[in-house]
Amino acid sequence: MHCTRQACTRPCAPLPRRLGPPRPSSRVWHGTSSTLTRSSLPLTEQIKCHCTDCQLTSGTSNSSNILAKEADVSIEGSIGNYVSKAASGKDVTRIFCTSCGTPFAHNSATFGDSMAVQTAPLGGAFKSVPYGAELFVKDRWAGVKAVEGADQQETA
Repeated sequence: MHCTRQACTRPCAPLPRRLGPPRPSSRVWHGTSSTLTRSSLPLTEQIKCHCTDCQLTSGTSNSSNILAKEADVSIEGSIGNYVSKAASGKDVTRIFCTSCGTPFAHNSATFGDSMAVQTAPLGGAFKSVPYGAELFVKDRWAGVKAVEGADQQETA
């Protein structure tokens, strides 16, 4: 498969590394395959996070995520990770594509046996999935309106 970015002209890189067990149903994004077991996906709602860490790592006002069991998430390819501090002071491990910088997921002790998987790199699968919650609304940018019907949480 080739990168799903319309502006991308680079061929996909080989898949030299894998995080987690291989799973069916993959989505290739710039040489990195982000794979989730379909039966484990919470397709009923997404979470929008406005924390300053998500703002910095997404390069915009918020991130869109789902929580999935870590055992059900497999990210393959040219992946890298780094650790940052969340607003809580806890470590958050950020996982991204080393070819293009696309953020894929992050995990923290706060999530228990789950991890936050960012939904944009998964293509159109989440375009029609509503937001069930917004986190860290205290850090929401003034130009970003609250999602009607979503639970509004000042922090996490």
